[in-house]
Amino acid sequence: MNSPLSSDLLGPGVATPGVSHRPLSAEPDPAAAMTVFWDQGLPVGQSLTGSDGVTRRSPPPARRAPPRLPPAPPPVSVVICTRDRPEELRRCLASLPAQTLRPLEVIVVDNASAGDATRTAAQDAGVVYVREDRPGLDYARNTGAATARGEIVAYTDDDVLLHQNWLQNLVAAFDAPEVGAVTGLVLPAELATPAQLHFETYWSFARGYEPKDYTPEAFKAERRAFPAWDIGAGASMAFRRQVFATAGLFDERLDVGRAGCSGDSEFWHRLLAHGYVCRYEPSSVAFHYHRASDEGLARQLFSYMRGHSAALLVQFERTGRPGDLRRAFLSLPVRYGRRALRRSQPRDRFLDLEIRGYLSGLGFYLTGSRRT
Repeated sequence: MNSPLSSDLLGPGVATPGVSHRPLSAEPDPAAAMTVFWDQGLPVGQSLTGSDGVTRRSPPPARRAPPRLPPAPPPVSVVICTRDRPEELRRCLASLPAQTLRPLEVIVVDNASAGDATRTAAQDAGVVYVREDRPGLDYARNTGAATARGEIVAYTDDDVLLHQNWLQNLVAAFDAPEVGAVTGLVLPAELATPAQLHFETYWSFARGYEPKDYTPEAFKAERRAFPAWDIGAGASMAFRRQVFATAGLFDERLDVGRAGCSGDSEFWHRLLAHGYVCRYEPSSVAFHYHRASDEGLARQLFSYMRGHSAALLVQFERTGRPGDLRRAFLSLPVRYGRRALRRSQPRDRFLDLEIRGYLSGLGFYLTGSRRT
């Protein structure tokens, strides 16, 4: 049994130091920080030796078949939002022709890049190019949704490589009309630096190897803040086109360029409130290049917490659920207070920036970013 990954899949000449992909029957690779195990083309578990030196193993789930496409799958638009990262964009676009499900169109949304390199990369790949001059990821996402012609709109990022079955398995998971959103498994493309290993240890995009449905019933029953952030990652997500008409577009106060992040999780939260199921489907695999430097990671974690705290208040504004307020003004301050008193764990290396980001998000919302 062989791993389905190859240098051809990951892109010509792309190395993946620190990550090993092995068949289920093999042992973890002692030379790699992370070993991902595969069984008949499906990722089924992992072994990760984190930045704290602790090895964490995920036991393989019961064997299952990947979701199956209907005989006539719905047309799909793939949207990639990007800004001033033409080489990363080229690398991502190079992984799309191998997809086992051919999209109706690939749309590159250029979010106010400074020069023409992004346009050139898109044109060289023969994809649709759209310019969005308002800086902010959710402006770009909404422009992509407005441009898309497919019944399913799938999003990925420019710093991602896509497994050949990524789109097929993402779309096949829309097997019932109540499923409004599907996310996929996002694995690290490399763990070559301490910053990348720290992120994968404590902030990983991966949500496990078992599929999971997040239902409106569970959403209504949860008295705390519903953990919409656990549903997946914006680097691999798809939506029925109709949900944008029903629930609205991404909240443009959130994400890169505005409040930091969490435009994706706020939208999943909103879909649950509108009665849709959000599904996590780990057979749809993407590989993300985490920030390689401490400086880049620090900016990212600040943005994550700034976006998260702002999103909690946006969610309360939209749904009136008190659990979001409790998390914003009680649970998170208590948690950060305890961590600040201890400061003995490796994960606390960026604690001050996390706290500053959390406070910045509250300030962003409370000083004029409420919806009018």
